[in-house]
Amino acid sequence: MLEIKKFAAIDIGSNAIRLLISNVIISEDREPQFKKSSLVRVPIRLGADAFTNNGIISAANIGRLIDAMEAFKLLMNVHGVAQYKACATSAMREATNSKEVTEKILSETGVKIDVIGGKEEAAIISSTDLSELIEGDNSYLYVDVGGGSTEFTLFSKGEIISSKSFKMGTVRLLNNKKVLNKEIFTNVEKWIKKSTKDLKRISLIGSGGNINKIFKMSGRSEGKPISFIYLNAQYQFLKQMSYDDRISELSLNPDRADVIIPATKIYLSAMKWSGARKIYVPKIGLSDGIIKSLYYSSL
Repeated sequence: MLEIKKFAAIDIGSNAIRLLISNVIISEDREPQFKKSSLVRVPIRLGADAFTNNGIISAANIGRLIDAMEAFKLLMNVHGVAQYKACATSAMREATNSKEVTEKILSETGVKIDVIGGKEEAAIISSTDLSELIEGDNSYLYVDVGGGSTEFTLFSKGEIISSKSFKMGTVRLLNNKKVLNKEIFTNVEKWIKKSTKDLKRISLIGSGGNINKIFKMSGRSEGKPISFIYLNAQYQFLKQMSYDDRISELSLNPDRADVIIPATKIYLSAMKWSGARKIYVPKIGLSDGIIKSLYYSSL
């Protein structure tokens, strides 16, 4: 007999917040299937507060967060969601008033927000369904680029052999001074080169809204990788365009048109330092991992 349960994940990132609602289809004779039902994205750039402004989330953005949580609650009610979890990442981790913000949201909306660490974030993301890609003797560097941090997870022969979170996110890079960004990239380069030096035939697996957008723009069919050459050409093309042209000519959202440049640079750099020649883009991320962990913890 077929059973369908609905779960929801709220991902409070540094560039945007998301509500993912998924159907979990359960039957006796097969593994549970996770099917996305609805995805809502709201461009509240908390990182612009947390990484500048003395680390204080502004009153205006707290108000927007409260409105968003109320809206998300209504959407979850309409969909008949059985269980949900809200996780906040880099911006809320570093905000000096993070505790006050989460307490205010809880008291006004009833939504409890868990502020998770970089390692926990990487663990949730890497628990997503990568089995279709991670197989055989190949090695993979999984790169999840967010607004405030980038999580790296290294797989070899189907096992996680190393993972690390770096404060190298797109919103942070836009707000940092150049000398600081150079230092961050140097540290990441050292870690990637050291972690991958004994591995051969490495491919990247990329997640995050920016690489998803580039993959969509490439016109490639699902499951097909993007080459280093193509990604580099796209990077040069995007860099040459003005911010306004990226919005008007490429139909990028205003909050995507600026961060897509540093994001692409991160993926390209990771490919260069690891020796990877292609990147797979399976459209998975923190929200998918939250849904999966919710389902299995409910058993």
